[in-house]
Amino acid sequence: MIRISIASDHAGYELKSFIKNAFNVEGCLLEKDYGCHSNESMDYPDVVHPLVKSIISGDADMGILICGSANGVAITANKYAEIRAALCWNEEIARLARAHNNANVLCLPARFIQKDDALKIMEAFFSTRFEGGRHKNRVDKINCIL
Repeated sequence: MIRISIASDHAGYELKSFIKNAFNVEGCLLEKDYGCHSNESMDYPDVVHPLVKSIISGDADMGILICGSANGVAITANKYAEIRAALCWNEEIARLARAHNNANVLCLPARFIQKDDALKIMEAFFSTRFEGGRHKNRVDKINCIL
């Protein structure tokens, strides 16, 4: 079972609430919500850092981050060497993020996707496995392993 944490800023709060109620990805369990808990303005790094640390510590396997454009949450999450956060706005991008980049955090742009599309993107992201092979060498270079 893949344990997934979720967080959003105020711009992503409505989509996050929808996702929490509609989440039904086989083999996945949505475990922890790191906030925010309303549409009142807040600073997205305040929820990104705890979510990312939950993955690094092993309390979660993967994450979902949501903000208006998903750029801010992705940039913040990618400050951590262990994290490969991917901004995904359609199913194909989500599949490629997992298959080629071994992304472990899905970043959704709440202001640019429909709620039903978000569910399809999540299904694509969490059901796709990393291909390894030539892609492993590239991911290792991201991680500065080589």
